[in-house]
Amino acid sequence: MILLDHVFLIFPSGVQALQDVSMHIAREEFVFLVGPTGSGKSSLLKLLYREATPTQGKVLVDKVDVGRIKAAQIPFLRRNIGVIFQDYKLLQDRSIYENVAFTLQVTGTPRLQIRRQTLQVLDLVGLADKASHLPRELSGGQQQKACIARAIINNPQILLADEPTGNLDPDTSWEIIQLLNRINTRKTTVLIATHDKDIVNTLRKRVVAMSQGRVISDQKLGVYTNGR
Repeated sequence: MILLDHVFLIFPSGVQALQDVSMHIAREEFVFLVGPTGSGKSSLLKLLYREATPTQGKVLVDKVDVGRIKAAQIPFLRRNIGVIFQDYKLLQDRSIYENVAFTLQVTGTPRLQIRRQTLQVLDLVGLADKASHLPRELSGGQQQKACIARAIINNPQILLADEPTGNLDPDTSWEIIQLLNRINTRKTTVLIATHDKDIVNTLRKRVVAMSQGRVISDQKLGVYTNGR
């Protein structure tokens, strides 16, 4: 499903974000990506949804070389990849329903189908009764659930999460991770970049640890490894 083959990423400023990273993630896997700030976790995720392109090496997503696709093809790539951010990125002047439905609206999905799918995913994440609320009327955990609903409304094969519990208390963080785990059981490949040691150590999924732009360990039933 995801393959990085000897990938390097050097930004125009000269900062080397990734150094010779190779990794394979199979279809329907659940993987934690861990490491200190600046270790390259977010940079790796950006390569997968084509926010960045590798300086050297190959990045394949479902056998597509995402570093070589044309700009016009990027929206089609992203329809198959859901992305969850730490800072939510919700439209503050639109309701939760409108935030989630927007992803389908821009692709020209029929109105009745938009309504059906939007209500289904809001129910899945436990926000059916918050559909008409604005983001500012929701707690941090509820806003993150709205982000998850938005990310999965297209039934993507891959779900990427960049520090999805970074702004949340422990109980809410665990609730969010359990939701992502449940989404994984629906045959979605899940890759989560996180600093949350307790969650990583409790769940015992595959753990890929990074430090200074390199992969320093890859454990099948792993625990949090600090690469510093």
